[in-house]
Amino acid sequence: MLDSPTPSLKVDRSAKTLRELTLEKMREAIFSGFFAPGERLVERKLCDLLDVSRSVVREVLRQLESEGLVETISHQGPVVATLDANRARQIYDLRALLEGQAARICAEKATPETLAELSMRNQSIQDAFERGEFVLVMERTTAFYELMFLGCGLEMAWEMVQSLNARINRLRAMTISSAERKKATAREMQALVEALLRRDADAAEKAAREHINRAAEIAIAKLSK
Repeated sequence: MLDSPTPSLKVDRSAKTLRELTLEKMREAIFSGFFAPGERLVERKLCDLLDVSRSVVREVLRQLESEGLVETISHQGPVVATLDANRARQIYDLRALLEGQAARICAEKATPETLAELSMRNQSIQDAFERGEFVLVMERTTAFYELMFLGCGLEMAWEMVQSLNARINRLRAMTISSAERKKATAREMQALVEALLRRDADAAEKAAREHINRAAEIAIAKLSK
C-alpha cells in the first residue's frame, strides 16, 4: 500500500472530463488502499465521496471492472477485486516476457532521440521517487515503458501491456512504497537505461527481466501472508 496520505476524493472539475477525473480518483483510491480488497463499492456512498452523479459512478465502475480492479459479486454488487499470489505471478511473468523482448528490440532499433528521451524519463521517475510522490512514479513509469515499446514499433505488444496496466499499477503500488525498493529500483532502472544507450540487447533484456523479478518477489511475498 502507498505510504503517502490519501487526498480528498472530491473531483476537480476544471480539467479533462468528469468521467476521466472520477476514474483517476477511483484508481488512486484502490491503489492506495483507501478502498480495501473485497470492500463493497456502494453507489450512493461513492456519489457523496466523489461529488459526482450516480450515472458517472456507474460508468466508472464498469470501466474499473473491465480493468480487473473491480468485480461484481452476486447479492453484493461491485467490490474491489482481490489480488492473489497466483494471479500476481502470472502478471509478472507476462511482463517479464513482453518487457524483456521490448528492451531487446529497443536496444537494437530505437533512434538516438528515443534513447535519450528514455534516459530523461527515467530521471523523472527517480525524482518523483525522491519526493515520495508514488502516484507520479506510477504515471511516469507507465510513460517510460510506453516509449520503450512504441519507440521501436511494438504497438501490438504495448496494447497487450495496456490491457494489464491497471493491475500492473496496483501491484506496483504495493512494491514502490517498500523501503527497500527506492534504491534498488533506481539501480535496476539505471542498468536498463545504460544497456539501452550502449545498444547492448542482451544486457537490456536481462536488466528488464531482473527488475520485474525483484518486484515480483516483494509483491508475491506480501500477497502470500
